[in-house]
Amino acid sequence: MTFQELILQGIPSELPAKYNYPADANRAPKRKDILSKDEKQLAIRNALRYFPKAWHEELAPEFAQELNDFGRIYMYRFKPAYKMYARGIEDYPAKTVQAAAIMLMIQNNLDPAVAQHPEELITYGGNGAVFQNWAQYLLTMQYLATMTDEQTLHMYSGHPMGLFPSSKHAPRVIVTNGMMIPNYSKPDDWEKFNALGVTQYGQMTAGSFMYIGPQGIVHGTTITVMNAFRKKLPKGDTPAGKIFLTAGLGGMSGAQPKAGNIAGCITIAAEVNEKAATKRYEQGWVDVLVDNLDDLVARVKTAQETKEVVSIAFIGNVVDVWERFYEEDIFIHVGSDQTSLHIPWTGGYYPVGLTYEESNRLISEEPEVFKEKVQASLRRHADTINKHAERGTYFFDYGNAFLLEASRAGADVMAENKIDFKYPSYVQDILGPMCFDYGFGPFRWVCTSGKPEDLDKTDEIAMNVLQEIMKHSPQEIQLQMQDNITWIKDAKKNKMVVGSQARILYADAEGRAKIAEAFNNAVAAGQIGPVVLGRDHHDVSGTDSPYRETSNIYDGSKFTADMAIHNVIGDSFRGATWVSIHNGGGVGWGEVMNGGFGMVLDGTVEADAKLKNMLFFDVNNGIARRSWARNEEALFAIKREMERTPNLTVTIPNLVEDDLLENLF
Repeated sequence: MTFQELILQGIPSELPAKYNYPADANRAPKRKDILSKDEKQLAIRNALRYFPKAWHEELAPEFAQELNDFGRIYMYRFKPAYKMYARGIEDYPAKTVQAAAIMLMIQNNLDPAVAQHPEELITYGGNGAVFQNWAQYLLTMQYLATMTDEQTLHMYSGHPMGLFPSSKHAPRVIVTNGMMIPNYSKPDDWEKFNALGVTQYGQMTAGSFMYIGPQGIVHGTTITVMNAFRKKLPKGDTPAGKIFLTAGLGGMSGAQPKAGNIAGCITIAAEVNEKAATKRYEQGWVDVLVDNLDDLVARVKTAQETKEVVSIAFIGNVVDVWERFYEEDIFIHVGSDQTSLHIPWTGGYYPVGLTYEESNRLISEEPEVFKEKVQASLRRHADTINKHAERGTYFFDYGNAFLLEASRAGADVMAENKIDFKYPSYVQDILGPMCFDYGFGPFRWVCTSGKPEDLDKTDEIAMNVLQEIMKHSPQEIQLQMQDNITWIKDAKKNKMVVGSQARILYADAEGRAKIAEAFNNAVAAGQIGPVVLGRDHHDVSGTDSPYRETSNIYDGSKFTADMAIHNVIGDSFRGATWVSIHNGGGVGWGEVMNGGFGMVLDGTVEADAKLKNMLFFDVNNGIARRSWARNEEALFAIKREMERTPNLTVTIPNLVEDDLLENLF
């Protein structure tokens, strides 16, 4: 059968042969054995409902074995034999361009060059899944191939519930992931209900089909690292020869060494999983691979002496690096961590003093012992960071729940008021006031033709648009505009493309809409193929996350999720091709609500109207909320927008003098 025929087939008519798992694959960690006997039987019953009754006798013991071996039923037997990657949009069998584009994005999320654990349909973050199992993938692709532009596919945590009648103006796909009743949104609830096959953790852009590889956060990481050094260094000094120490090279965190290179410093990224570190090295995301501390120390000292711009992957535990650098009196200018601490007990963070293999054994066989080891490691981790901070290191939390989990482990990370952390979130110090409050965030696009020359053309278009906008930009955003122009000029040179021909660029509402309009015109003129627009959920409006995206909201509302919900609903009727809302992306199940969108630009007049309407709301919804929280930069941005847009009226807060409140209580 051809690729198109296999897609249209969906669940195969004949039972495929058993699957031989590739020995060299980077496997997802075994999940916790959390189900009772009755619940395990229910999980098998739930899995078998995808298949004809005649197959049940053979599949039931196989799925039971998967549940015992992996803690999940992935249905490996049904993984398609064709190569998984983003093909050109014309290669997909579909009745609409929109559906074909979504199929392309799904396959990009599962491309082994892009995905962290592709066999388990996990894109990044240790558990960020596109689907729960391969049957869901097969059915979803079949639905997309057969849907019309008057139908909408509704996705329940990876499960395609079905095609429902709608209209040409409705989204083609609605995605939800992990939408739990609030009292059932703790880490063990995820373990239980995911094992039952009824929900999943979609991370941010995994379950919404918008992941574009580590590039997806390179720009934001670059902005963060550059400004961390700007905060630390005397005016006129540069990051050359200075150290940025962090951890994590799987999935998204592979962006860190690339961002360090762009910022012009020495980056050390520790990674305990040798396969993950080697993959990033082979893909060119990191310059040097080192597997012992003595060699690391020598290599770093050489780089310091010559002020070399270099990124080093250390295969080992970052706690050992922090401690050894303290002993060697190696000064760390900037430090952070990007391990997956939203899942600390299931492979998101590996404790110091244990091998990678021994840790994985404890995860499945002695989970309580593993938890104790992780918490002891976090306390030790925080202690050595504190010692470096006393010497002048600028440490920031990179929104991976490091400080949150360290505090829960009893580490010394709390401020004197016992409420706040002693170290800021990078959003509090950098991205919030410098970018999100002004409306700048991670706008991204994918050239569906798969042609590098189309990406080159879109880079050129975006740069020209930004340069024109900058001529009339107020002083308050000149730095942001210049950083973005520099970024897009150097984008190709930095070799960030993995998988689809995609780009990310921090832009505000004006920039996004004008760039998108220019793209749509180029599609209409036949200069490029259709373009998919999207963004990271880690943005101005999409996400309510008190320990990350909304950590610089100080009016008490950072624990509410109204903004994310309004964002998705508002985008859906303003022209998005698909929308998604997830529980748990980035910082952990139950800790965040985040929403995203995808929009296909096909060169039509309809696409032009939709992009202007939807992109405007997608950004300004968040600026309005941030201005109501009395954020100074957001107040400036929303007032400026109301002056430019007569049809926009936003409630503006009245500011209160501090001395009025001092003696009231």
